[in-house]
Amino acid sequence: MSQVAKVRNALISVSDKLGLADLAAGLQRAGVTIYSTGGTRRHLEQSGVEVLDVAEYTGFPEMLDGRVKTLHPKVFGGILARRDRQDHMDAIEDHQIVPFDLVVVNLYPFAATASRPGATFEACVEQIDIGGPSLVRAAAKNHEDVAVATMPEQYGELLEQLDSNGGTTLEFRKQLAADAFDHTAAYDRAIADYMRGDSIAGEFASSLHLSFRRKSQLRYGENPHQRAALYADPTVRAANLVSARQLSGKELSYNNLLDLDSALEIVRGFSSPAVSVIKHNNPCGAAIDAKLSRACRKALAGDPLSAFGSVLGFNKTVDIETAELLCEPGLFIEAIVAPDFEAGAVGLLTTRPRWRENVRLMQVGILDDPPPSIQRRFISGGMLVQDADRMTSPRIQWKTATDTEVSDELWDDLAFGWEMVRHVKSNAIVLAKDTSLIGVGAGQMSRVDSVEIAIEKAGERAKGAILASDAFFPFPDSIEAAADAGIVAVIQPGGSRRDEEVIEACDQHDLPMVLTGRRHFKH
Repeated sequence: MSQVAKVRNALISVSDKLGLADLAAGLQRAGVTIYSTGGTRRHLEQSGVEVLDVAEYTGFPEMLDGRVKTLHPKVFGGILARRDRQDHMDAIEDHQIVPFDLVVVNLYPFAATASRPGATFEACVEQIDIGGPSLVRAAAKNHEDVAVATMPEQYGELLEQLDSNGGTTLEFRKQLAADAFDHTAAYDRAIADYMRGDSIAGEFASSLHLSFRRKSQLRYGENPHQRAALYADPTVRAANLVSARQLSGKELSYNNLLDLDSALEIVRGFSSPAVSVIKHNNPCGAAIDAKLSRACRKALAGDPLSAFGSVLGFNKTVDIETAELLCEPGLFIEAIVAPDFEAGAVGLLTTRPRWRENVRLMQVGILDDPPPSIQRRFISGGMLVQDADRMTSPRIQWKTATDTEVSDELWDDLAFGWEMVRHVKSNAIVLAKDTSLIGVGAGQMSRVDSVEIAIEKAGERAKGAILASDAFFPFPDSIEAAADAGIVAVIQPGGSRRDEEVIEACDQHDLPMVLTGRRHFKH
């Protein structure tokens, strides 16, 4: 059996008191003497747990508004003393120091305070913990004899260890020590990033350190021979897939998560009810409407063939009427992400269609907070960092470059198409009609190919549709193809040396063209 360390004395001082009363009660049942400070001590006493006051034990009162509580030799001596060194044990006995076998500490909520709107610099500085990290590091250093718990998720296994082994195993203490150093490293990094600010003089930070916690191991990656895991970024406050609640369905796969993330990213850009349909990380359908069920029907009609086995994103609560639509014969849905689901909608989606047991329903909460403004992508040997492409040029900056003017009824479709094209892999072309996506050309090496694919997908529906392009047209050939298909307006960034030729081709076909001045490549 692994080396087991008895737990006779525990020091507890936490900011996050989740699960604390149950832990302390379990420790008390195991005969552990508990020492505590300030608010933690009061919380435990109110929960009926017997606690010894650290200030009474050290003979030194808390002072400086609580800034000095545990910074005392009678505390750190009890944590750092090595049980296999007789001179250490003699020293703490001579000075009447209690050997602590368990330290339960989590730190002041610095990150939560710093992310709070309107938080002052002074308020954030007050949340820089001094004694807490010192206690955690001391206990983690002496993990041969001392266990350290830094998060509520560890409490259950800690109590199981006491019940099963009468103490903590060395393997468990090493695991806790590693978690503890992760905890303090992430804490210090959050403080350093705050002090430095997101950027200095408009530049990205000179050094970048990321701290993620594994949430789950996935069955496999993009393919069965690839291992995969899901990690959470603790700095993200906006609604997201990693912190979402899964209401039903099979375990999420690596590819499911990628597609669900893309589906969510599309719909969160609209205030009107919006639905996106994702297949292989590109939209094959999307729509907005005053009513969610109508937006859903329009989105699924964008490319019905591709929509089979797709992932759907909603920016409003999925209601019963929308769920009824999704239960119609012939549809097969892999997963759905939405802020919420009506109870009746969950009942329909998980009982009526053939795929009822498999569909993953992901509840992410209200899409109020903006998503992260920085994007990161790993490449061999390093990482690329950029501003997220969330700035679609305002309509007031658009200009009609052709002599042919845009009719009033086309502006909503142009705006919708321009919002959609930035979500499609370059070279990206989308066709839109009635604020819905009806044709997509994605990821082609030639823009002409993307135009032809989008037109082919739309078929007869291309007549009367608008065409949006993520970048300029280098030649007028795509305009010729669009005009032949019955496209009635084009929106694109402009900026080509041959813009005049492209504009002239549009005027020859009485095809209005709007230039936005902003490109939207998505590689």
